[in-house]
Amino acid sequence: MARVSYIEEKDHRELAAEIGKIKDGRGALINIYKLLLHSPKVCMTWFEYIGAIRWGTTLSPRLRELAIVRIAQAANYAYALQQHVPTIAVADGVSLEECEALKDWRGSKFFNEAERAALAYVDAVRDGTGVPDDVFEAVRKHYSEREVVELTVLCGVYIMHNRIFTALKVDLEPKKG
Repeated sequence: MARVSYIEEKDHRELAAEIGKIKDGRGALINIYKLLLHSPKVCMTWFEYIGAIRWGTTLSPRLRELAIVRIAQAANYAYALQQHVPTIAVADGVSLEECEALKDWRGSKFFNEAERAALAYVDAVRDGTGVPDDVFEAVRKHYSEREVVELTVLCGVYIMHNRIFTALKVDLEPKKG
């Protein structure tokens, strides 16, 4: 159970504009936004920021999902895993088998050289002790400076996402169907 109550649309007409924008962008008012709406300015800044990081970069959808799923798996972050696997990841070109293989991507038969360089980089950023030069050079071999910056920020955002919503104990979304 979440540590902070959820803002419910029916109880907060004063947030109609914000809720409408979230629903237009996400399709529904999901639990993370129901928590964040306690601070509408923070919520809408988060909404815009996450949108820019997810859809406003030059990263391929597949690379983006490989990074997000890897971070979520390594952190045992159930909320992000439920949101991304299978729905978003599969739609963006990462099969269920590949999602599972991300748990031990180094030993898997999947992932090309560029993806492996990116996954090593993601792991190093997630580890938080610094990115070794050889790992950085490998990722730079395959990705532009812009892509490296975008991948790094994506990692940071999903690490932050995990920390915030784990601390607040956000509930998993109800299963559909």
